[in-house]
Amino acid sequence: MADRTGRPAARRRGRSAAEPPDSGSAAHDAEPDPESVARAIVLRRLAAAAQSRGQLADALARRDVPADVAARVLDRFTEVGLIDDQEYARMFVRSRHAERGLSRRALGVELRRKGIDDETAAVALEDVDDADEEQAARELVRRRLRTTAGLETPVRVRRIYGALGRKGYSAGLVARIVREELATEGADDESLGELEA
Repeated sequence: MADRTGRPAARRRGRSAAEPPDSGSAAHDAEPDPESVARAIVLRRLAAAAQSRGQLADALARRDVPADVAARVLDRFTEVGLIDDQEYARMFVRSRHAERGLSRRALGVELRRKGIDDETAAVALEDVDDADEEQAARELVRRRLRTTAGLETPVRVRRIYGALGRKGYSAGLVARIVREELATEGADDESLGELEA
């Protein structure tokens, strides 16, 4: 804070701005220990949304929390059940598959990005079976066919392949479903034959 002359208030009283004040609560505040800082960061992030241990470890590292302190805090939160990668992965798989129609392959990639190990991810991905994956792909194909109804068949098919490819679906599955759904729409045999090629 500056006085009317423009000089910082701390200098006016003969102290540098970096020195703590002589009185008041700030004079008695000790610098928080790294473990308290780590706990506060983890609690704040978990209050906002469920997160994996890997995500929380990254957040602590970005805030320069020492690795040994971060490990202790994360271990304790795991012990008491506030961090549960298995439950987090299962919840993530269920919600992303239902809401965004992601394939198991795409879900696995996202789980790895969030710091979930392959074994934990594999268990969570068991919740989505072949039938679930095909049903989600079929819904996506139907939706895309509705939104591209006025376009030429090859253009529609390209757009569907691109959209479902980004969601991790195999070309073989997409081709089969597109053929079936176009046949249901009444596409002629010539258009369907071009899809086979």
